[in-house]
Amino acid sequence: MSKTIFEYSSDGRHGVILPEREIDIPLSDMFDEAQLRKKDARLPQVSKLEVMRHYIGLSSLNHFIEKGMYPLGSCTMKYNPKVHDHLAKHTCFANLHPLQPESTIQGALELMYELQHDLAEISGMANVTLQPSAGAQGEYVGIKIIAQYHKAKGNTHKTKIIIPDSAHGTNPATCRLVGYDVVELKSDENGRCDIAQLRELVDENTAGFMLTNPSTLGLFETQIEEIAEIIHSVDALIYMDGANLNALLGISQPGKGGFDIIHFNLHKTFSTPHGGGGPGAGPVGVVEKLLPFLPVPMVEKNDEGYYLDYSHEDSSIGKVQSFYGNFGVLIRAYVYIKMLGGKGLRRAGENAIINANYIQAHLKDYYHIMHPEFCMHEFVADSSWQKKKYGVNTTDIAKRLLDKGFHAPTVYFPLIIPEAMMIEPTETESLETLDMFIQAMIEIAKEAEENPALLHEAPTTTPVRRVDDVRAVKQLDPIFKIED
Repeated sequence: MSKTIFEYSSDGRHGVILPEREIDIPLSDMFDEAQLRKKDARLPQVSKLEVMRHYIGLSSLNHFIEKGMYPLGSCTMKYNPKVHDHLAKHTCFANLHPLQPESTIQGALELMYELQHDLAEISGMANVTLQPSAGAQGEYVGIKIIAQYHKAKGNTHKTKIIIPDSAHGTNPATCRLVGYDVVELKSDENGRCDIAQLRELVDENTAGFMLTNPSTLGLFETQIEEIAEIIHSVDALIYMDGANLNALLGISQPGKGGFDIIHFNLHKTFSTPHGGGGPGAGPVGVVEKLLPFLPVPMVEKNDEGYYLDYSHEDSSIGKVQSFYGNFGVLIRAYVYIKMLGGKGLRRAGENAIINANYIQAHLKDYYHIMHPEFCMHEFVADSSWQKKKYGVNTTDIAKRLLDKGFHAPTVYFPLIIPEAMMIEPTETESLETLDMFIQAMIEIAKEAEENPALLHEAPTTTPVRRVDDVRAVKQLDPIFKIED
């Protein structure tokens, strides 16, 4: 385990020698007496090398994509090329100010303009706003557009949005935030939308339908055209949660399958380091009839160059993000798309699908899989066999996986599968890494049978052992205190 910075400390040691001050100004001349410390701060006395070893040691205690695989379902924790980070930090971008005159930021506006249209082409939409700074904010923008569409048509009776029971948890929260009632649609025996129940739920009060495709079960909604027909028959709109877009790149365009709105998680699908709460970007694409409702401004082009267009301000839902979006993330997405091109994007999608099916085929005899058919970029296994026979649950398996050098998959989600383990290998993992992950999961299945106590105690090799989840929720105290 890494030493604390105080354990490295020795009296008189320092890493930087500051020059003597030419004029010695008393602190009391610069600060009020109340702002001055009564005694010296307790600070470590360390060299530069010891500081680096301390922080490098701390970083190695964490798990990150360069250290090992993240089979974290629906979150697409894949390797993102470092050249994208390098370009995003280039001074020609980093030194820009969003209040500069448009004539001085033509390159940045061109990048955003092309990214809007590249994302529109990928999704089959008419155009895309880049403003939202996260997937959840993208959802909010999409549902606000639905509300604005109905407001413009005088559809005051549209009060509800239908959401499948396999949806991401933010979906119902977003709808409620905009003011809609949420109606849950059950999945059928095949793990897809129950069309018969959908027909019963849809009526003149339906404002929209919110669907993740592929679903959180890793299944493609094969009935999407029929769903679109049902929803559109009452002048409602279909929103696609694009969190799982990794599986569709270059293969399927949602806008041509019946969807009216889609959000993109650029920090998942299009090359931004994911995890730790950010950074993010959640652009939203819409079909032609919804263009007037997109946030302002859009980036447009005329004979004089690129400019910020506010012309549809009266019909727009307004501005949803300070300035024009999370520009650093937009740069990474732009470079990712341009470097891969159409064929490369399709190959990324195909590899994500192949990798998921490869793992599923090797684990189906060791873990229960409710829907063992051909999956998309992820699949959901569960620990029901292990729990029934040996008293080992999904938490035990996930914790033991940490001892094997892998991050745990998403667990206990989707909620419709008890003891769920949502596994997404992504397209960037090699065959050798997939085989090591498969072997680790098989070893854990055998350990559950032969030595279940070992799994109950896991993890045994991590810096922090298993925490008391109930106590952690009730007594949340994240503050680390150092005595004076």
